Amino acid sequence: MRRTAARLLTGAAFAAATAAGLAAPVQAAASGNGGLDVYPSTAVPGGRVTVNTAACGDPGAAAGDAGAVGAGPFTLAPSSHDGQAIGQFQVPPSAQPGTYEIVAQCAADGRRVAGDLVVVLSSAREQVYPRGSVKTGVGGALGPDPVQTAAGVTALAVAAAGGTWLLHRRARGDGI
Repeated sequence: MRRTAARLLTGAAFAAATAAGLAAPVQAAASGNGGLDVYPSTAVPGGRVTVNTAACGDPGAAAGDAGAVGAGPFTLAPSSHDGQAIGQFQVPPSAQPGTYEIVAQCAADGRRVAGDLVVVLSSAREQVYPRGSVKTGVGGALGPDPVQTAAGVTALAVAAAGGTWLLHRRARGDGI
């Protein structure tokens, strides 16, 4: 009984610590003051990406660098939001899938902020789903050709009828 209570308390303490650990980064990201926000955070090669930050304060200008993904430098200019700097760049069409760090350096104090960009080959909207039968080498259950399907069903029906007839003759004692 003691072991069960100890395990229960340990599990509850672990769950609380995990929840607190996960909540801290979410609060930091929600404040918008600590890093570089990348929109969309997942992009396809050739896609346009917008980044912004409030870390640079007023006037909010910064120099961005998307060299990790191959896009090179870009400028973050002050926006209509208080203390926000915003900029854009295009993911090169030759970009490979992966996670890339996008950085910006504030013009006023040289502070460096970073955010992550995930490059994927196709977006969720352009997801391609497989169609047709599986090419396993032993045929499909219902192939794309109705004539072949009908011929296969006919062959199975003839074999079943013949087998039944032979078993019936054997059971009557007529011999085979």
